Amino acid sequence: MPHQTRQSPRDRPEAVPDAAAPRLLSAPAPGRRPDRRAVHWWLTQNLLVVVPVLAGIAAALALVPDTPSWLWPAFAVLCPLGVAYALLTPWYRYRVHRWEASTEAVCATSGRFIREWRVVPFTRIQTLDTKRGPLMQLFGLSAVTVTTASAAGPVTIDGLDKDLAVALVRDLTERVRALHEDGT
Repeated sequence: MPHQTRQSPRDRPEAVPDAAAPRLLSAPAPGRRPDRRAVHWWLTQNLLVVVPVLAGIAAALALVPDTPSWLWPAFAVLCPLGVAYALLTPWYRYRVHRWEASTEAVCATSGRFIREWRVVPFTRIQTLDTKRGPLMQLFGLSAVTVTTASAAGPVTIDGLDKDLAVALVRDLTERVRALHEDGT
């Protein structure tokens, strides 16, 4: 009986790839951050929501007759939590959000509690959109949305410099057009 030795994965001959197995894209982990001004944009958005909500709650507590006394201490706890949320989440979002446009795909990571990593191959891109709301225009930012027929929905890259967003959409459009002209 011949002696059998175990082979490490490096020593094994390469297996013939299965034709049904999906081909891996050369999509690196997204490494590009949004523009630094995105932190100020997200902070302004948060404050425009949190401050009016807290002011409305305070006004309601002050104007409603026979307000239970326990609501004021609850409001006193809610205020610092709301302000902390408004001030800290933009920095966390800046730390987490990443994007990359490789030679074959657009990759993006996002999420606050649940992190999502999405890869969109150029062959699946249907539309490319640029969005600039009033606050984004104030900070000189744009968002690029890459839409596919996927049920997961579009991939949006927020907080890009407006000129970088235009150049990215132009570059991606040319790459997608070149793929379709090649017949692939």
